[in-house]
Amino acid sequence: MTGQQATLYQKAGEQFAPAIARLARAMERDADKARDLEQDIHLELWRSFERFDGKCALKTWVFRVAHNVAADHVGRDARKPATVDIDELDSLTATGEGEVARAETHALQRLHAIIRTLPLLDAQVILLWLEGHSGAEIAEVTGLSSGAVATRLSRLREKLAAQFELPEIDHDR
Repeated sequence: MTGQQATLYQKAGEQFAPAIARLARAMERDADKARDLEQDIHLELWRSFERFDGKCALKTWVFRVAHNVAADHVGRDARKPATVDIDELDSLTATGEGEVARAETHALQRLHAIIRTLPLLDAQVILLWLEGHSGAEIAEVTGLSSGAVATRLSRLREKLAAQFELPEIDHDR
């Protein structure tokens, strides 16, 4: 590896390591497997900079590599929960209440659990959006058109929001 490639990897690690860790935790429920996935992503990033030609932004390259490694990981994992079509998300149940911190942790765990049940491309789209990527950036990473990304995001946000709505309370009881 050249000095420039090592510099690119170091820069990518400094800028995107937290996002890579969040991606790994969102895609893998088991903490040890999530750490393994995170290491696999970093290893492939290291290797990938031999091929990086600068035709896209460093951010795009990093997320494309990370999501490809995550997709391969999920595809290989026979213990992956069965996917649920986006239209069937309403059938998933909400559980637990508690203190604010515990509720936030629970909500994040629920979100990750729901995301893990989505088809891989939907999971990638929503995770990239949650990381703050624009529709154009998501399209570049996933290979979808901007219109397809916008449509998926709209449907996914609506379905995910419905999973976190509080039930109506009957005040007459």
